[in-house]
Amino acid sequence: MSGFVTLLIALVAAAITYGTPLLFGTLGEVLTEKSGNLNLGVEGIMFMGGAMGLGGVFYYEKGGGANGFAAVAIAILCAFLAGALASLIFSFLTTTLRANQNVTGLALSIFGTGIGQFIGEYMRVSEGGYISISNRLAGYFQNAPFPAFLQKIPLVGGILFGNSLFFYLAVLLAVALFWYLNKTRSGLYLRAVGESPATADAAGINVTRYKYLATVIGGGISAIGGMVYIMTIAGCVWNHEGLSGEGWLAVALVIFCMWRPLSAIWGSVLFGALMILYLRLVIPFIPTQLYKILPYVVTVVVLIVSSMRNNKEKQPPASLGLSYFREDR
Repeated sequence: MSGFVTLLIALVAAAITYGTPLLFGTLGEVLTEKSGNLNLGVEGIMFMGGAMGLGGVFYYEKGGGANGFAAVAIAILCAFLAGALASLIFSFLTTTLRANQNVTGLALSIFGTGIGQFIGEYMRVSEGGYISISNRLAGYFQNAPFPAFLQKIPLVGGILFGNSLFFYLAVLLAVALFWYLNKTRSGLYLRAVGESPATADAAGINVTRYKYLATVIGGGISAIGGMVYIMTIAGCVWNHEGLSGEGWLAVALVIFCMWRPLSAIWGSVLFGALMILYLRLVIPFIPTQLYKILPYVVTVVVLIVSSMRNNKEKQPPASLGLSYFREDR
């Protein structure tokens, strides 16, 4: 196997690892934005999910828990509930009180980041050291769920079967979200709410309920992405700076994938590759900072190209970011 092929396989494998948290964050925001709500607080939501997910497993193990599958379930549940609660606050402010979605989302990003960092640092100080879990439990989060012989298949084994459990869960979630949005009546209603809430309301669709459910569930899914980052990339150790920028990349990836769940799969892998490119392809005269802005540059280019084509299927929901006033119908 040539050196180039080896480097390429290693890059793809690392891109999948770094792209998995982004995939959860993106899918959650896609669901949210399909309802017409623009939640820019994904950064804060992922911070809360990371802190709560790690904290749940840490105290589970400290209390004598040793079951790996239970630990994974607890981490997912704690992260989801943290994101759902934060998104419920966002929904109340923007849907019920009709606050500006951009301002509320930015406030949630700051608030959630602060809450996540506070919880993480509080646990660290109260325990008198780093917050981490045992290597045995960490293996359930970081190791692949497939047998070793599948991972040893030449060329494709490591890429297809060597990833953490969460990558496969995220792919299944993307497929399920695509099916829900395009093949179910409820998904059609949700898209109708995002495109024209007045028309949906006139047709008897409960606009408020769909906005609340999509935003709360979407926020919970995004928060799982924060937990996945802490439990896989950060090595199951709390790092209050590790998640910086992940939420904003997820928001950018929503635009990049044109609000399509299936496109988010390869898009997240691409963004993961762009995030770590400076570690794999070192060019002396190119500053590291230029590497790190590549995902945003690519997003801007895609946004410009899609706007020039003026293709309705590649545009955001028509009512995205706009409060719905039933009296104006």
